[in-house]
Amino acid sequence: MRLNVLPTALVALALIGSPLLVGAAESDLLNRVKRNPDQAKAMCRSFRAMNGNGQSAYSKQAIRGVAKNQNLSFQDAEILVTYVVGMHCADVR
Repeated sequence: MRLNVLPTALVALALIGSPLLVGAAESDLLNRVKRNPDQAKAMCRSFRAMNGNGQSAYSKQAIRGVAKNQNLSFQDAEILVTYVVGMHCADVR
């Protein structure tokens, strides 16, 4: 009976820990931008140029570009774009 409990307990611990790991990764991602405001300013310039060409910083193409340039997953890039626009360049769409 104990052998059946152990795998269940490990699965439960993994599921409980997963949100914490994701939260820590997102926190580190945003802290990098907080510590490097020049990065946020450069991203804002890029987003404004995109807007000038009729493109949105929130488009899939733009987020893929951020993901590629920053070596991030699509989801992390989306979080980063949202954070940078919200905190540093609210005029960007």
